[in-house]
Formats: sequence, C-alpha cells, structure tokens
Amino acid sequence: MSLLQRVSEARVVIAGETVGEIGHGLLVLVCAEPGDTEAVGEKLLAKILKLRIFSDDQGKMNRSVQDVAGGLLIVSQFTLAADTRSGNRPGFTQAAPPALGEALYHRFVETARRQHPVVQTGRFGADMQVHLINDGPVTIPLRMG
Repeated sequence: MSLLQRVSEARVVIAGETVGEIGHGLLVLVCAEPGDTEAVGEKLLAKILKLRIFSDDQGKMNRSVQDVAGGLLIVSQFTLAADTRSGNRPGFTQAAPPALGEALYHRFVETARRQHPVVQTGRFGADMQVHLINDGPVTIPLRMG
C-alpha cells in the first residue's frame, strides 16, 4: 500500500539531520502488508512512475513524475496499515512483520533507483520528521495487492 503526495519540496529529518530531500516530485509513503512480494512492489513502482498527476500546459493533470523530471522521496510508514474499525487505539496487524517490511522496502528503493534518476529516502524503522509542501494539494492512495 502506498500514499502519494505531490510536493513542491519535501525532506526527512532524523535526530536533527536531513537524510533525504527533493524539490518538486512525489513523497511516496509505503507500507508492506503480509501478502506483499517483490512483484507487488514492482507493479506499484511502475504505477507511481507513470501516474499522470502533474499539470500540463493547460493545467490538467496529464503528466507523470517522469515527464516533469520530479524526484521521489520514499518513506516507510507502517501506520498506513492501521485498523481503526473498533476501539480508539489503532491496530497494526495488517502491516507486514518488520523483517519482511524492511526487505520489501529496501528492494522497492533499489528498483526505484534503477528506474528513476532522483530517489531519496527516509530510514526504515527510524523516528522521522517528514517536512513537505503538498502541491495542489494532491494526495493519492494506491493499493496494488
């Protein structure tokens, strides 16, 4: 599962240090779920790179992040799998176990770096502060499984 935010800029800070930063592009929040595989990640990445959510010359969302030479800032976020159907405290059993989540996250990032020129990241499992200016605002949830 993924949540995309079209940004004019975004960065990830850990313990006061900026570890990843882009100008215009996409902040990609990703969460692996138990049934996810590398193939699911590859399908998700292909969709992200081709999704036409950037404006063309007429102001219509008709260009992809590749078309506009935008960056990708990829951040792991297991809370995307939050189950809030009962009670007031979310459950996270729909997120992949940490070892699987980390392996799939790193594979997703490696694949992204092979296919796109500007890829920055956060750090899996770290306490991160994500700073962004959402452009539009445009926020798109994606689920490929």
